[in-house]
Amino acid sequence: METKKLKIRDLTLRDGQQSLFATRLRQQDIDPLLPLYHDAGFYIMEVWGGAVPDSVMRYLGESPWDRLRACSKAMKGISLLSALSRGRNLFGYVPYPDSVLEGFYKEAIKNGLNIMRIFDALNDIDNIKSSIRLINELGGIADAAVCYTVDPKGAEEKIFTDEYFVNKAKEMEAIGAKMISLKDMAGLVNPARIYSLMPKLKEALGVPVDFHTHCTPGYGLASVLTAIIQGVDIVDTNIWWFGGGSAAPAIELIWIFCQKLGIQLDVNMEAVAKIRKELANAREALGEFDLNRHHWPYDFDKWYATMPKEIDAQFDRAIEAAKACDEETLLDACHRIEAYFGFPRPNELVKNAEVPGGMYTNMVANLRALDAEDVLEEAMALIPKVRRDAGLVPLVTPTSQIVGSQAVNLALDRRKGLADYTSKNKQFENLVKGEYGKTPVPVDPKFREQITGDAQEKPYDVNSYKKPENPELPECNGKKLAENEEEYLLLELLPQVATTFLKNKRQAECGIKKEAPAAAGAEAEVEVADFDPDFTEIAPMGGKILEITVKEGDTVNPGDVVLVYEAMKMENDLQAEKGGKVAKILIGEGDVMATGQPIIEYEAQRGPTLVAPMGGKVLEISVKPGDTVKNGDVVLVYEAMKMENDLQSDMEGVVKNILIKEGDVMSTDQPIIEFEG
Repeated sequence: METKKLKIRDLTLRDGQQSLFATRLRQQDIDPLLPLYHDAGFYIMEVWGGAVPDSVMRYLGESPWDRLRACSKAMKGISLLSALSRGRNLFGYVPYPDSVLEGFYKEAIKNGLNIMRIFDALNDIDNIKSSIRLINELGGIADAAVCYTVDPKGAEEKIFTDEYFVNKAKEMEAIGAKMISLKDMAGLVNPARIYSLMPKLKEALGVPVDFHTHCTPGYGLASVLTAIIQGVDIVDTNIWWFGGGSAAPAIELIWIFCQKLGIQLDVNMEAVAKIRKELANAREALGEFDLNRHHWPYDFDKWYATMPKEIDAQFDRAIEAAKACDEETLLDACHRIEAYFGFPRPNELVKNAEVPGGMYTNMVANLRALDAEDVLEEAMALIPKVRRDAGLVPLVTPTSQIVGSQAVNLALDRRKGLADYTSKNKQFENLVKGEYGKTPVPVDPKFREQITGDAQEKPYDVNSYKKPENPELPECNGKKLAENEEEYLLLELLPQVATTFLKNKRQAECGIKKEAPAAAGAEAEVEVADFDPDFTEIAPMGGKILEITVKEGDTVNPGDVVLVYEAMKMENDLQAEKGGKVAKILIGEGDVMATGQPIIEYEAQRGPTLVAPMGGKVLEISVKPGDTVKNGDVVLVYEAMKMENDLQSDMEGVVKNILIKEGDVMSTDQPIIEFEG
């Protein structure tokens, strides 16, 4: 009888570092690993796509194309190189036309890519058709991924059934997919579910099936073991120091299970041991981004060599439980194994919020960089609400970034006493509008109207796409920002990030010292002069200034958009809280502002000002500039403690400026009306 073989897709250099270390692995730390990977002979190595193109430019000042070429040159065809593509969104956060998709795929295959794993965050088949066709036509292997997600807790109608995922996979195979991946980005596939789902996928499909999951909520190791027993062809793993926790399981633990099952792992484990040794140095270099930097797993070689009989017995116990679909016993055995080797315990916060590990670590890294880490728990608790409001979208990039960023906005709104969704990122508006495709459950038209101003769904219009400009740089003797096709493709994909990266690259070539890339995790050091908080607009969150929409001399009302900024990779409108006549703008476009930094100074020469005696929502303003107000006159109606209240003026005079507007939520002692002189 022929020994069964299990193929492995190694995720260490892409999803492993993205899930655990916010995608900050430098090329200089990857280069020593590549000759060892050549010897390991993994069936597939995932080295590109996902957050890599963005992060290596944004944070490391490196070229994504150089990274792909380096991996291809070192592997010499030994392992198939794969990347993760977000269908019509590619590696970015907005939909792109087919012309951009074709350009990227052609360049990627030319530079050594073999497999493109293609998914759509909404599981909208229309969004991946073009990518599957193009990859096949260009000589690559189209690997289509079905994004796994779950129904909200307590939902009466079940949407995400086994049949839902099987039907999606069959549709993908029918339009040309050469492989199917069950992509469980949040680690929410529990063993009992994979026990029933995997055989159905295998029976329905004629192409290989790959299983991708994470260990964050505590199911990963047990579910991968169950998938192996239930006939999966390929499983995704990481090498020891980059496995477990928010990432996929470590290959070393899968190897032990396979030995006991009589399954041949199609990998050179001696070469893996050498990579494991080098990866410890790579992880050490990523310390500031390592959520578990004080709680590394124990050294595998040492702890495996001295593994006691009771832990060895847990592997056997887990296998028997997996075969019997005894989930409780299986999870207990796997958690005991992980505890012995020092891997993190299940993350209950992530489990309850139902979010991917990479999304969680990126939220932590981004909030830390924005000096707003204290809002994390509130934002995590709001993720299920934002997800439901947006049409029950699965959480995988870009929807995970969009929903995560919007949950942060929602948490900040609530802290300030503002109505939910007062602050919205543009990508969330586009998601609700319909530009990202069909959501699993239709968005409530009333909610769509609240968010976008229009109850009608509006899909993405490819005719609205505008190619980015490629300006000449005067400081570099008129050199073009992007000098070749691959650089211009980066501009098309991530305009803001690529502009900074390419400008620094051109200036370095011209002998001009470039700015260091923004190192997430490092808080901006800002010298703040004395300022009057009553007449100064403060940044509620840090980020890079993309556009300033007011100028000195303008009159700003509370709620007016004063600038657009990028935070957590999303574009956000910053609405004024104070308002007044702009005296000075304290920041510039392209600057990186810090949380709490003064950004706009208003003229302080106000006349007598009426302040709110109590906080509440403004329902009606009954005066306007130029009106004469007497003591005791009603100037507005507001809602507080579920009651409508008249606000009577305790001063008199001619109204000069109204400092709030109807629908605003005012706070106690907030200036609301300025009188002349």
